[in-house]
Amino acid sequence: MASGLERDDEQDRREEALALLRRLGAAEIDHLGSDLLTHLLGTEAILRSWQVDEPVALAGLCHAAYGTDGFAPYLLELDQRDRLARVIGPEAEAAVYRYAACDRSEVYPQLGRPTVAFADRFTGTAEPAIADEMQTFALLTAANETDLVRRGVFDATTEAGIAALIRSLIPYAPVLEAVTSSP
Repeated sequence: MASGLERDDEQDRREEALALLRRLGAAEIDHLGSDLLTHLLGTEAILRSWQVDEPVALAGLCHAAYGTDGFAPYLLELDQRDRLARVIGPEAEAAVYRYAACDRSEVYPQLGRPTVAFADRFTGTAEPAIADEMQTFALLTAANETDLVRRGVFDATTEAGIAALIRSLIPYAPVLEAVTSSP
């Protein structure tokens, strides 16, 4: 359990992250029937409801800062990674980078396997992902997609594909089993 001082520091980081996202224009970027900031807040809220560690929740709040393989607009250039790391911490920033860097066409077909060669779309390289990284990636991916499904932006076929994607992430983050079995 976090002490009062740790909770204050965590709250400060979150407030700084929100201020940065607003300054960078996240509320003005269209994102599937709403705006990017609304989606980022929704993703963070889902992660917090799953009681994830603070760096994972902060990564969820900022997960699209560098854009993603499925969402081209970005708030920060890759050479500004240190700017985000100063606000949310290096662990959370590394998770944001990994999420943004994921080459989905290479990584998604491997999901469910014990070892995943994580393909980085920015560098063109692929390396075996370690367990902690895959857990965080799985949580971010599931929360991101869950927020979009909750907002009703997809048809039933797409939602079924998202459910299959989340099921493929369960080996890395078993808490997701409860997500896929919920009504």
